[in-house]
Parts: sequence; C-alpha cells; structure tokens
Amino acid sequence: MIVGIGVDVVDVPRFEQHLARTPRLLPRLFSPSERLLKPRSLAARYAAKEALIKALGGSDGVHWTDIEVTSEPSGRPTFALSGETAATVTGRGIRALHLSMSHDAGLATAYVIAEATDAATLPDATTRPREKDDA
Repeated sequence: MIVGIGVDVVDVPRFEQHLARTPRLLPRLFSPSERLLKPRSLAARYAAKEALIKALGGSDGVHWTDIEVTSEPSGRPTFALSGETAATVTGRGIRALHLSMSHDAGLATAYVIAEATDAATLPDATTRPREKDDA
C-alpha cells in the first residue's frame, strides 16, 4: 500500500552556486562517497533526499547524512538508510522505498514512493469511508 509520494526539482546551476558559496553544505548534505560526484549528480541526490522527506510526510527523525543514494548493480538508484532515519522509516511501517531520478537541461528531479505493508500497521493511520464527492 502506498503511504507517501514525494517529488522534487533542483536547478543545477543554482545548486552549484550554493555549494560554491557555502562549502560546509557538502558534508552536511552528502555522504563521503556522494561528495565525489559531479554537481548534476549531487543535485539529483539532493532532490531525492527532499522527495524522500516529502514522501515521509516531514523531516521529524530524518537526518541528511543518514540518507545515501546508491545504485544497484543494474544502475537503478536506491536509498541506503542508516541511524535515526532508518529507525524512523521502519517505525512508520514502511517496507519499501521506490526512487527515480533524472537530470537534463540544467534541472535535476527525483520521485519517491513509500510503501507499507498495510494501513493498520502505521502508527498514526486513520481511515474513514470515502464519500462520493471525495476526489
């Protein structure tokens, strides 16, 4: 069951300017292995982390450096979560995170879907019957 969706878009040149002006952002936002990447890839990873926070419904219990974007052998991007962020995601009953990223024409984007086993396992799940007029 999908419990959250997040999307984010980053202007790559503007993101590069922020990193150049504020060098301490790099270690605050990215893991050591991520820091080796080109700015467009960093922008996509930043978008992925923002999209994850949106899919989770907020940043409570989430820390930037606990989120690392890695790749499966096929090249598919995935999250490697650690620390309090991993505990937060698990505690919310989320069993899978789906990530898609792209960068082109000076923009980087990411889309995240958070999936849980079922609504009954979620700590703050509330359900109500859908009205005919609900859209």
